[in-house]
Amino acid sequence: MPVLETVGPLMGRPSAPLPAKRTALDKFGALPAPSLEWNAGVERDTAHLYERIMNVVPSVEWPFFAPYIRAINAVKKERNAVILAHNYQTPEIYHCVADFVGDSLQLAREATKVKADVIVQAGVHFMAETAKILNPDKTVLIPDVRAGCSLASAITGEDVRLLRERFPGVPVVTYVNTSAEVKAESDITCTSSNALQVVESLGVDKVIFVPDQYLAKYVASQTKVKIIAWKGSCEVHERFTGDEIAMVRANDPSVQIVAHPECPPDVIAASDFTGSTAHMIDWVRKNKPKRVVLVTECSMADNVQAELPDVEFTRPCNLCPHMKRTTLPKILDSLLHMKEEVVVDPAIVDKARRAVERMIYMKS
Repeated sequence: MPVLETVGPLMGRPSAPLPAKRTALDKFGALPAPSLEWNAGVERDTAHLYERIMNVVPSVEWPFFAPYIRAINAVKKERNAVILAHNYQTPEIYHCVADFVGDSLQLAREATKVKADVIVQAGVHFMAETAKILNPDKTVLIPDVRAGCSLASAITGEDVRLLRERFPGVPVVTYVNTSAEVKAESDITCTSSNALQVVESLGVDKVIFVPDQYLAKYVASQTKVKIIAWKGSCEVHERFTGDEIAMVRANDPSVQIVAHPECPPDVIAASDFTGSTAHMIDWVRKNKPKRVVLVTECSMADNVQAELPDVEFTRPCNLCPHMKRTTLPKILDSLLHMKEEVVVDPAIVDKARRAVERMIYMKS
């Protein structure tokens, strides 16, 4: 079924996050900066972690990373903190300091189980907001508040309200790559892992799907439900082209090409498999191709190659400038000084939580 209609954007960008009243720093206090010297003790204490990434991180870089990694893991215990890391984080974060890793759906589910006092989101702002929505009484930090998302910036809560006026009675399915304000105006959220399942779970013949036009087109190609899409896109995935994929295939007909559904339709059509980051990783683990292209953010290939050194990962890939704002020094600074705290307006938390939890607890 083709997309029925694509609309938007209608309004401006989301408003800035609300300032905290009593800050996390007031509550927890600052901790003194630890030593970041590279020495025999640091080398010994982190050797088992370097073994996880030695296939993708040169040994010359480890003396810089290791002191931060040891310090972060120590401060986490002192703060009773956990780190949630998205699949697009770099290997030294993903494999060496993260407590939970995954795609947006996996991280949302893990956020509901967290027992720690503090959650550090190694990802982008909408992910940290989702963690806060699901844990309103916990402290949620993001190491760099500028870590945004082109999709989250593509639509506002007011846009969703106007869509409801234009299409009365049509349920709104919202990709989690959106602000809390947008989630609060939605009937249910989805991720690229379960978008088709969510759309078909509603039992209707038509839905509004925001904000990713390419994910909407992919879902529309898999269902009879009519899709009213929004004109948003991911700045990482929209840059891939079918011609680029055809060139890769021409250079090596045996290569396996695995694409994310945020890619344009011609890229998906030229690929061997399409799925969320979690599904892409699972596909590579299961099939163990000799050579593979992951048509998504570059760091994910490094993270999978660290686990599967016998698989050769080739380009193209694109870097996400927002994901790359998170670094080991920023994570350590975040834990020491309890910043940047994520605050969601209490007036929208409950509404946003209902939309997210409806997805999380949806029956298979």
